[in-house]
Amino acid sequence: MTIELGRLKQVDPRGVWPHEAHDFTPWLLENADRLSEALEIDIEFDAAEHAVGGYSLDLVGKDITNDAVLIVENQLEQTDHSHLGQVLTYAAGTLASTIVWIATSFREEHRQALDWLNESTDDKTHFFGIELQVVRIGESLNAPLFKVVAQPNDWQKQIRTVTQNRGLTGKGALYVEFWGRYLDRVHVERPEWTKARTAGPDNWLEMKSPMKGCRISVSFAQNERLRHELYIDSGDGDENLRIFEQLRARQDAIEAAYGRALAWEELPNRRACRIADYKDACSVNDHDRYDEFITWFIDAGTRLRTSLGNGGQPA
Repeated sequence: MTIELGRLKQVDPRGVWPHEAHDFTPWLLENADRLSEALEIDIEFDAAEHAVGGYSLDLVGKDITNDAVLIVENQLEQTDHSHLGQVLTYAAGTLASTIVWIATSFREEHRQALDWLNESTDDKTHFFGIELQVVRIGESLNAPLFKVVAQPNDWQKQIRTVTQNRGLTGKGALYVEFWGRYLDRVHVERPEWTKARTAGPDNWLEMKSPMKGCRISVSFAQNERLRHELYIDSGDGDENLRIFEQLRARQDAIEAAYGRALAWEELPNRRACRIADYKDACSVNDHDRYDEFITWFIDAGTRLRTSLGNGGQPA
């Protein structure tokens, strides 16, 4: 039996995106999921050519997985010292904690610089170096490849944090275990929900929402309750209220699609609003009920996404 296989061919990225600012950056702005897959985190871009002092940052947005400001600096050529300086300047100017530098190739000294930054900063700061390639097989469509050449050494940062804190104990350790089990189930049953693979010792975990300016959040809330919610926080209080009110105008349709009543919480003392579902009498200390909790979260997540797709999206 003869097996015919194609040959992978390299394509010049400049042949696909002739101009970095006019072609590649707008494309990446509309295709955040491509970068998200490479980084294994959920990301959302807010704007391109964001002003930082007298300079323009290529892309700014959010690292949803780590609840952090994310920036991206693009370079459709080999890395240079000038862009390394820009990356650091933009990170400082935006208070970014997730910093991504994309280039067609990385000089070794620049890759080492990112490694050093990851080792020298705290566990909330993440530097990524991404090599951009474009390939195709025969006459197929061109396909972008994002190759991670520098990334946080999370294991070393975790070890350092544990050493500094004399070990992760109590509820923090339980949250890490629970969210790990939750993400394992999600990646099997609902892999489209999140690219995140790990979670920290917090009582909450956030995922990308089908609605811009919102998050899907799962948490252990106060008074020993599980909470699954659409957390509305675009960064602007007036815009958050507008989204909330437009959704509340469709409350009957949303709750009918969801299958039960929801809590509509304007949160007047906060910038954000939320639409939530609760399950009472649940604690992260209830280790033998973890599978039950995860099943409830996945069911609620399925219901919420379905209801938002049935008339929930504001105009």
